[in-house]
Amino acid sequence: MIENTQRDLNIALINEFSMIFNRLGIDTQEVLAAAGTKWNFLKFQPGLVGGHCIGVDPYYLTFKAEAVGHHPQVILAGRRINDGMGAYVAEAMVKALIRRDVKVRGARVLVMGLAFKENCPDLRNTRVIDIVSALQDYEVAVDVHDPWVDAAEAQHEYGVTPVEHPEPGAYDGVVVAVAHGAFHAMGLEAIRALGKPGVVIQDLKAMFPKDETDFRL
Repeated sequence: MIENTQRDLNIALINEFSMIFNRLGIDTQEVLAAAGTKWNFLKFQPGLVGGHCIGVDPYYLTFKAEAVGHHPQVILAGRRINDGMGAYVAEAMVKALIRRDVKVRGARVLVMGLAFKENCPDLRNTRVIDIVSALQDYEVAVDVHDPWVDAAEAQHEYGVTPVEHPEPGAYDGVVVAVAHGAFHAMGLEAIRALGKPGVVIQDLKAMFPKDETDFRL
């Protein structure tokens, strides 16, 4: 529990760095690479924090702390940052669509990946669903594609049925949310071909060169 809470806080810190760097027009991956030249730099990456341990264990600890009269502040601050990343990504997509004069209501966005981490079918506590839900709150039409997950399980757990074959040339935006090997092998040009001309591409895991996509954490 302690180790997972520590990792959760470290990722939250990097996520907050990413938000700051985005406002400064600085690429987070380049900053982290530079910082990593210091021998004792702790190497964490920004991203969605889901799964059955890191995104859950801190709540067990804070529940116990509050039961004995201590209100944890740092731990819960990290949780708020990490739990807010899905909405942050969705807002960035909406802003990008507006800048390209795409009508947000009724726009089509493809979210690639639903599992909580790459190359596995595990849907437990996946935070990709937060992106989907936040986009739907803007009345964006969202398709989800993940070759790893079971469609029936996704429907049962989250009310989302992944599409097996995304429609080429159909999407105003694409969110590459999970770094599945299949998506990397697919290549950016094939992913871009799923979108309309001028499609907004968010590469959350920095799988592709930064100058070839529109947003990454």
